[in-house]
Amino acid sequence: MCKYDVLIIGAGPGGIFSAYELTKLNPALRILILESGHPLQKRKCPIDGKKIKSCIGCKPCSIMNGFGGAGAFSDGKYNITNQFGGTLYEYIGKAEALDLMRYVDEINLSYGGKGTKLYSTANSEIKKQCLQNGLHLLDASVRHLGTDINYVVLENLYNHLKDKVEFRFHCAANKVEKTEAGYRVTAGDDVFEAEKCIISAGRSGSKWMETVCSDLHIQTKSNRVDIGVRVELPAEVFSHLTDELYESKIVYRTEKYGDLVRTFCMNPKGAVVNENTNGIVTVNGHSYEDPAKQTENTNFALLVSKTFSEPFKDSNGYGESVARLSNMLGGGVIVQRFGDLIQGRRSTHDRIRQSFTTPTLNATPGDLSLVIPKRILDGIIEMIYALDKVAPGTANVDTLLYGVEVKFYNMEVQLDENLQTCHEGLFVIGDCSGITHSLSHASASGVHVARYICNQ
Repeated sequence: MCKYDVLIIGAGPGGIFSAYELTKLNPALRILILESGHPLQKRKCPIDGKKIKSCIGCKPCSIMNGFGGAGAFSDGKYNITNQFGGTLYEYIGKAEALDLMRYVDEINLSYGGKGTKLYSTANSEIKKQCLQNGLHLLDASVRHLGTDINYVVLENLYNHLKDKVEFRFHCAANKVEKTEAGYRVTAGDDVFEAEKCIISAGRSGSKWMETVCSDLHIQTKSNRVDIGVRVELPAEVFSHLTDELYESKIVYRTEKYGDLVRTFCMNPKGAVVNENTNGIVTVNGHSYEDPAKQTENTNFALLVSKTFSEPFKDSNGYGESVARLSNMLGGGVIVQRFGDLIQGRRSTHDRIRQSFTTPTLNATPGDLSLVIPKRILDGIIEMIYALDKVAPGTANVDTLLYGVEVKFYNMEVQLDENLQTCHEGLFVIGDCSGITHSLSHASASGVHVARYICNQ
């Protein structure tokens, strides 16, 4: 039995910044971080495009798990805003949430991010152009670290923390129990106890988090699931947006159904990549700050949010079923030219080879209309034509669509203003809480809880 003052489950951004702030405010605390994945330097995806061309189902997935969390290789975009990225502000207040995000940004700069650019949508002519075409550009300040600089920041943060806290990698928490003195966490044959427990298990820990809430009788409510595609096109098509804004979060309300479709995770001159969540292969994207690692394409997601109520409440289960259908038909991710989709025909290897847009991910040519539900696909097509008005060329025949992209959100855990559950001393932060959906919000939630613990 190993005993600590604070036990943190998950070494993603929430867990990292909890540990950072705790050690800063009270260096005497005995802190343990449990992480199911690898240390940062051992996080390597085996896909090389030659010998291994597609996901082989590594356990754990090095893209989703390990020090730095799922955000370690996802372009390092820190969006300083309350307009998207989560609802943290509903718990701690809008001003406090923004202050914490700026504080995290300063730390990132001091640990290797200095010199990276901060973009802003404020007073943008692009915002006016979007409004004139039925599109809405959300306000944000965006710090782009890039996957390469983000790695450097995480490496420096780990070196700062490794002598201040204890890390246990390849150590997945199985069970969390309440004791008279605090909490007991079982991980395989190991048992750990601490007065305080911070759960920061990320998106990949969403199913496990549901089990924890059930065991400890913590109330939850259904959250949404985002389903869509990743769009890849020549970088020049969106250069007037990405050069000024880098990350443009654009929302469109469809005429046919009134659904909201949004852009997400824009990667100028980036690459499309696989992502493995609980054995389901989906698609994502990233880009680099180093010009030598950049491509000729820009990619971004188009997502439609779906929330279910009676009698069906399993939003994540619905998203998983769509993703599994893609995996069944394509052996993983499917790619289709926009022109083929509109013409009602599947893409083939020959048609992809003839495309003026060269794909950056080795995906299976196919027909996304056999995978994505009609209502969602109709909305995506409408959005592409709407974006074509502000970025002519978006609706070109050779624009590539990869599917499916699914963003799973945990059931929203009932928490108080300190992100504490109904059990005193048990906190849930980051994306597994269901209230944060971004690097900046997850990191800020970790700082918030750490300060509360130390103030006690």
